[in-house]
Amino acid sequence: MEIAQVKELLIQALEVERGGVKIYEAAVSVAQNEDLKEEWEKYLEQTRTHVTTLERVIETLGMDPKEQTPGSKILAEIGNSLVQAIETAKEGEPSAAEIVAAECVVLAETKDHLDWELIGEVAQKMKGDEKKALLEAYEEIEDQEDEHLYHTKGWCRELWMKSLGLKAMLPPPEEKRHVKTAIGAARAEQSRKTH
Repeated sequence: MEIAQVKELLIQALEVERGGVKIYEAAVSVAQNEDLKEEWEKYLEQTRTHVTTLERVIETLGMDPKEQTPGSKILAEIGNSLVQAIETAKEGEPSAAEIVAAECVVLAETKDHLDWELIGEVAQKMKGDEKKALLEAYEEIEDQEDEHLYHTKGWCRELWMKSLGLKAMLPPPEEKRHVKTAIGAARAEQSRKTH
């Protein structure tokens, strides 16, 4: 395994989680639907925990969680841009700002989801305390990341449907079915077409 790239992955993942805290704070501030707001508040708290978990893992692996890499700097800029997009959207229609926030969360959670998939792969190849630290973090966080991505994607789609004057299912089927897998998300999305 390329240890330099493992370090890059973990530092980037930490930056994505740090940015996620800011994105969720902004998203909560524009949420119009109370169920969605409650969900994002839950995800915000989970993401704060993800930050501290990753900081601890990075330290366990003998790395510095304060280190910045070229990749993490770019991800910080992307995160700040997503927060700025939500802040700019606040100046317009509240329901449109809510959709912008959902889109920004989906974008951020897509990268976050990828990072945790890769962390799981890396954890399988490690040994000793490093393996234990990575596996424990992965097992604690992976299901939450799945939920963050698939549920918010469902909310985003349904908020768009509502804005288009089409039948929307709020909360979305992903939420009602407690989806935590890509297959489950696909089934939930398909089920909305039969109702």
